[in-house]
Amino acid sequence: DLYRKVFVFRKDPSDAYVVLRARLEQPLHNFTVCLRSYTDLSRPHSLFSYATKAQDNEILLFKPKPEEYRFYVGGKFVTFRVPEGRRDWEHVCASWESATGIAEFWLNGKPWPRKGLQRGYTVGATAAILLGQEQDSFGGGFDLYNSFSGELTDVYLWDTGLSPDKMRAAFLSLRLPPALLAWNSLSYEVKGDVVVKTRLRE
Repeated sequence: DLYRKVFVFRKDPSDAYVVLRARLEQPLHNFTVCLRSYTDLSRPHSLFSYATKAQDNEILLFKPKPEEYRFYVGGKFVTFRVPEGRRDWEHVCASWESATGIAEFWLNGKPWPRKGLQRGYTVGATAAILLGQEQDSFGGGFDLYNSFSGELTDVYLWDTGLSPDKMRAAFLSLRLPPALLAWNSLSYEVKGDVVVKTRLRE
């Protein structure tokens, strides 16, 4: 149980990452991914990378610069421009719905204007899911200068689009519906220089 714990990615740049194991029985037509990050990086870095053998950026949360997030589904992306962080924890949730192609992005419990992305697409189920690196091939192909350095916590993946109330609950660390990946019952494997530590502050 990683309650009140964080992954500390100690080096910059880094070849370290964390492999997450999810029980995916079938392809995804809807999903929500949420996580909390704390970093002083100004270069591009990957937060959450979900690759299939057919598509290395099947789901990707990527931060090319401090005032921008990119959300990929099936290799295509939309950009969400954000205020440059005050060097504090940032909580992001991104959700996607195949039927409408609507991509939602929430930062620190607030929604950004919705965008259109990959309507009718299906996200493959046989996936390599990594924190801290961006995959250019299934489970590998890393560029060290896209690596994450800093602290990550509260990582979740659901096979549904969360309601606004649940998006806010995720930000506030309240009770959440059962997830494919849940921070409090995470199945993971650390590869390289990543340390699990207690969170310094709430």
